[in-house]
Amino acid sequence: MAAGTRLAAPSAAEAAAMRERGEEPLRTEFPFELPRGYVDESGEVHRHGTMRLATARDEIMPLRDPRVRQTEAYLTVILLSRVITRLGSVDPITPNVIEGLFATDLAFLQDLYRRINQEGHTQAAVTCPECDHEFVVDVAGDVEGRS
Repeated sequence: MAAGTRLAAPSAAEAAAMRERGEEPLRTEFPFELPRGYVDESGEVHRHGTMRLATARDEIMPLRDPRVRQTEAYLTVILLSRVITRLGSVDPITPNVIEGLFATDLAFLQDLYRRINQEGHTQAAVTCPECDHEFVVDVAGDVEGRS
């Protein structure tokens, strides 16, 4: 695959045909909604975005960055700036944008990254604190479960 080439997600018709055959189409992008939202320089709040699956290049390239060599924690900032493909109308998504996130939003995105790249899904098992009912929620906020 050439550098910069993106994986093409199956069309809606292809995905439906795959589901009929009992196959799950590969999801490469995951929509999300930030708990607080990124506030840009004009004061506009951006909460809705999309994160794509990370490639090996996404995880290797930041290791060459001098900011990561100085402060290992900066790896998260660069990595998220590479895999977040949309955040409201903010363009481009740079390390400076990620640095400007509230801590709760950064933690949310770190968890989402881990879920989609290590566990392969965005679902979490939760228990209602009042009735002890257990159920699964999609932490990305993708109600239909499609990309």
